[in-house]
Amino acid sequence: MIMLPPQSYSFVAAYPLALKWDHPREEQKTFHSTFTFFHCRPKAPQNPQSFHINPSLLSPLRLLATPTMAIPLLIFSILLFQSTLSLSVRPKSLSLTNPKQPLIFPLKTQTIPPSSLPSSSSKLRFHHNVTLTVSLSVGTPPQNVTMVLDTGSELSWLHCSNTPSPVSFRPKLSSSLSSIPCSSQMCTAQTRDLPIPATCDKSSHLCHVSLSYSDASSSEGTLSSDLFRLGDMSSSSSPLRTTFGCMTNTFDSASDSSFTTGLLGMNRGALSFVTQTKTRRFSYCISDRDSSGMLLIGSTDLPFPLTINYTPFVQISLPLPYFDRVAYSVQLEGIRVGSTLLPIPKSLLAPDHTGAGQTMVDSGTQFTFLLGEPYNILKTEFLRQTKGILTPLNEPDFVFQGAFDMCFKIPEGKTVPSVPRVVLMFSGAEMAVEGERLLYKVHGEKRGGDGVWCFTFGNSDLVPISAFIIGHHHQQNVWVEYDLEKGRVGFAPVKCDVASQKLGLVL
Repeated sequence: MIMLPPQSYSFVAAYPLALKWDHPREEQKTFHSTFTFFHCRPKAPQNPQSFHINPSLLSPLRLLATPTMAIPLLIFSILLFQSTLSLSVRPKSLSLTNPKQPLIFPLKTQTIPPSSLPSSSSKLRFHHNVTLTVSLSVGTPPQNVTMVLDTGSELSWLHCSNTPSPVSFRPKLSSSLSSIPCSSQMCTAQTRDLPIPATCDKSSHLCHVSLSYSDASSSEGTLSSDLFRLGDMSSSSSPLRTTFGCMTNTFDSASDSSFTTGLLGMNRGALSFVTQTKTRRFSYCISDRDSSGMLLIGSTDLPFPLTINYTPFVQISLPLPYFDRVAYSVQLEGIRVGSTLLPIPKSLLAPDHTGAGQTMVDSGTQFTFLLGEPYNILKTEFLRQTKGILTPLNEPDFVFQGAFDMCFKIPEGKTVPSVPRVVLMFSGAEMAVEGERLLYKVHGEKRGGDGVWCFTFGNSDLVPISAFIIGHHHQQNVWVEYDLEKGRVGFAPVKCDVASQKLGLVL
């Protein structure tokens, strides 16, 4: 989920929002925020620098924590169909209880119908259309809600309305709801990582929060807390008192946008659900079968062999203006296409002196983005190795989602030809992207008897954004483990549907 900081906004070209700001690096920049922020090149030298931010908002992942001496095991299963969620928590300590047996909780994916996504004949606006969601209940008595899981966002929020609606939380019906006053430390200190600082509503004296997203969506309301119940409400587990935004004023740019009640913020910011619940380790595995999968919270011995290679988080102690310190940042060391190591200078893969150019593992972004120069090197080599295998679209004006300009024609009904895999190389670990994960069929686009398929690595400069982002589409059939205690993320190739079955889940 990409948020916008408190600056002036304007609509520019095919991109929904432009933020005005100065930046020194090659006419690009990255803005520091607890949310995943990306910054761009100036629209006009005489004005403050305009930039656009990766609009893969409303998408998603990460969750609850345990004390060091506890042995919590929470398994989340991302199912495309029916799902519920169950979790045992303590409201006072903001940590999980210690279950004697592993608990299984389903998640699911939601796909926004293509009819709700804006498009044109040549350029499709960047708008993420797959979200990973979790079902839970909030309040007293409990109300069922569905929330997007987003590792790129901090503040969890619910759409609050006292009018009955399947996608709204009704605050007046909850006797346990508490609004946060302006004088509270929660309002004055704990909101420090939010991209838009909290303000005080002078009429109500309550803490007011605002969120703005890169596709022109926004929400605002009151910082509140209530009891979150995750899963089986008939169990004896205690609810967790959680701080969230109770949003009464929301705007979504999608024409058919009301698919979830809110968002569960999962980054490392002070108000994220992860921080509030003291989570120290979690893993997930997304299958290539309808994007289903599972999420494992805590540590346990897995019932199948798995060799995980780790790469450390990039930690920068100096507060750089354009480095997201609470994102899951790693160091990209290189890229291979087949057996060919791309000639990308190391300096292009590391954050610069402002913090721009970091690499983030983000479940809230669907595809992967590379900065312009590394992307062009990858594009040239992929085209060279697939010459005679794939037929280029050869339409310079066609740019899928505003960032994917390397597309091909594949006959309808035919399988995707075998193409060389692309390997992302990190310090101590690798992530291989191969097969159909490298190409994505564009809905509704046909050229005679051919469908249009686009390369799933996007050019950040076309959005534009100034960061490398590893999206969840390329994390399919990869066991991804986030180890906050040791400051690292691990990767291991695995068939996620098989792993789920061994853990007692059926995808």
